[in-house]
Amino acid sequence: MASGRRQVPSYDVINTFKSHTGAKDNPLMGYVLDHSLREHPVLKKLKLHTLEHPENRMMVACEQAQLMANLAKLIKAKKAIEVGVFTGYNALNLALALPADGKVVACDVSEEFTSVGKPFWKEAGVEHKIDLRIQPALQTLDELVAAGEAETFDFAFIDADKANYDQYYEKCLLLIRKGGIIAIDNVLWGGKVLNPEKGDKDTQCIHKLNEKIHRDTRVNISMITVGDGLTLAFKL
Repeated sequence: MASGRRQVPSYDVINTFKSHTGAKDNPLMGYVLDHSLREHPVLKKLKLHTLEHPENRMMVACEQAQLMANLAKLIKAKKAIEVGVFTGYNALNLALALPADGKVVACDVSEEFTSVGKPFWKEAGVEHKIDLRIQPALQTLDELVAAGEAETFDFAFIDADKANYDQYYEKCLLLIRKGGIIAIDNVLWGGKVLNPEKGDKDTQCIHKLNEKIHRDTRVNISMITVGDGLTLAFKL
């Protein structure tokens, strides 16, 4: 067999596996949703509202959000971090999964996007659980460490600018307790990780982090083909 770079089919970046984008007309995906999705009424309302947004591809797939909520419940999470909020669908998803005294520190830089979700957070009765920080996420994560909150969080979800993925991972690893989970989104990046182009910084950053986490003895991992690819890192 000749050596060389693998031939990569043409993928639509970000849309490959998500139920509301690339797989929305797939009958098997329809079956999955019909036979597994249990969506809170307000969560569904926010999803449908977000689908009207021109950048709706950035929303976390509902089937992926439900998986993360179930994992948060499984480990009895009380404190969670979300790096990248968009319209707040998954912040609401996590807040609903946490107990009454739970907290989601939600990190984003856009008032415009995050303001979409606020009325839905209030309608669902969980706005008190969501601590929205409008500033660079690295600043928020550093502030949490400086405030003595290292190893006090149970769950983290990373879904923001790809250039900082490695730093987000390292800082979340400091903040997550042993036995906690870091979920990292877009790890397949529409298939581009198969053959990262030299000038494609986002793909290069994702691919390098994928390789790093595969070797990282600080965590146990699973990379699964839900959404646009999701890595689950379980802190040891």
